[in-house]
Amino acid sequence: MRERRAGRRLRVAAWVMIPLGLVSVLGGILYFFTAHRGVSVMGDAMAPTHPRGKLVLVTDVDAEDIRRGDVLLLQVPGRYRGAPVIQRVIGKGGDHVASDGTRVTVNGEPLDEPYLKKDLLPPTPVPFEATVPEGRLFLMGDNRGNANDSRYFLDEQDGTVATAGVLGRVSEGFPPAVLTAGALGAALILGGVGTGYAAWRRARSAPPAVRTGGPGR
Repeated sequence: MRERRAGRRLRVAAWVMIPLGLVSVLGGILYFFTAHRGVSVMGDAMAPTHPRGKLVLVTDVDAEDIRRGDVLLLQVPGRYRGAPVIQRVIGKGGDHVASDGTRVTVNGEPLDEPYLKKDLLPPTPVPFEATVPEGRLFLMGDNRGNANDSRYFLDEQDGTVATAGVLGRVSEGFPPAVLTAGALGAALILGGVGTGYAAWRRARSAPPAVRTGGPGR
């Protein structure tokens, strides 16, 4: 009797774990395809981080969640013939961005930029200075010698771009939420299968039930 009860509990656990695991995996897949899209890089402005022809993932991002250093997909009215471009956030609303042509500073602090393309011949220095209005962004490409970015539009609100033009943030690899949902779902499914197998083994090894009859049976 005790063996049967234990086996029944294991079967119930398996019936719960496997559907939950499937829901988690399918939910992660659904989230990935609804919140992300694939975009092919068409230019060289973001090399070597995102070279021409690379397929990148873009996820939705709210304006208040944009950070310095983010790589964004955006569309700027009046620039780039209306085509979306990928550029890196250097300054946000209220920041003072400046450069002597070699080193960029933000609010007087030198910017550490390990992502920059290292050329044998450095690009021609382009000194600039800009104050970023609220609700706008100062953007630059990682390939500074071949990037038509905010530096070249300083007569238009200091070269900045409205956050309303942001189409999404470029993701590095699969989003953590998708990986977590997939890993949790896989663990639940495997656990449920293992639990179901243990229940089956218990049922097979349990002694058969014996009915005892009273007098006259």
